[in-house]
Amino acid sequence: MSESIQKRKAEHIKWCLTDDVLGEGVTNGFERIRVIHNALPEINFEDISLQTNFLDIPIATPFLISSMTGGAALAGSINEHLARAAEARGWVFALGSTRALIEDEAFRQSFKVRSFAPTIPIVANLGAVQFNYGFTTDMCQTIVDETEATALVLHLNSIQELIQSSGDTNFEQLLPKIEQLVDKLGVPVGVKEVGFGIDAHTAKRLTDVGVSFIDVAGAGGTSWSQVEKLRSNDRLKKQAAEAFKGWGIPTLESLRAVKDAVDVPVFSSGGMRDGIDALKAIGLGASQVGYAKTILKEATESAEAVNEAMAVRELELKMGMFGLGHTTIQQLQQTDRIIVN
Repeated sequence: MSESIQKRKAEHIKWCLTDDVLGEGVTNGFERIRVIHNALPEINFEDISLQTNFLDIPIATPFLISSMTGGAALAGSINEHLARAAEARGWVFALGSTRALIEDEAFRQSFKVRSFAPTIPIVANLGAVQFNYGFTTDMCQTIVDETEATALVLHLNSIQELIQSSGDTNFEQLLPKIEQLVDKLGVPVGVKEVGFGIDAHTAKRLTDVGVSFIDVAGAGGTSWSQVEKLRSNDRLKKQAAEAFKGWGIPTLESLRAVKDAVDVPVFSSGGMRDGIDALKAIGLGASQVGYAKTILKEATESAEAVNEAMAVRELELKMGMFGLGHTTIQQLQQTDRIIVN
């Protein structure tokens, strides 16, 4: 892998540890949701379970570590910390973009986390646009084999690529290439955005060609237009990126629209802050809830720090379920105690 790509990945980590990368004038939308407190829940808090499924695989929680990093020196330790904590707590772990795994074997180790997480689902990740820049189904199978992944998610990042120096901007005819991958790859294929959301029409087109899950990854958290603006030395692109500070579909709007449009699992990520946001998302039918920036700092420190942050999210969700009177995730997904204003 070229030195410039390694530098880019390292800079992504550096900037995402700051608040300078957050969008402006846009939130995840969850402040619009009100929950109807149940003063007499008639349940025992100790009976509350977060047990659920990920693509029909039993798992201890509905939580997902959203794709963050890989292909840089620091990424190896970050991914190890995340994997160890995810294994301990029963979270799904989605890797950062595995493009680097193919382009330079020297960085494959940063993505090889199965030894730290032998039982949980691991999701490999690749930019869908790479199919227009030489990537093949066989390469995707190599990614799955090398990472021992349970599934592969293709990310869509058109605005990020535009602002990124030498970004890949040919997004023509990707849908038939995604369909071909779905038909041939040995694991389920999902699709996600990187923080600007997915609309109902796009989600339906994707599921019509066999995509197994949609992660809406809506606006309200990290804005990758702002990440690339901070990295850029291109004066025109830096100025143009300012116009995109509030770009995107808020996570709430994307989640509701996609959930109504498709009949596959829908994941909620993009600016998810705590267990109450998770409660609201699951109450609207989300199968998994993803966190990234809110655990990145802990991931640079230790698996123990990540584990503690995860434990807090789980406790917040359980406390919220107690406040609604639900003992299972399945009950929460069918709740009538979620109101969207």
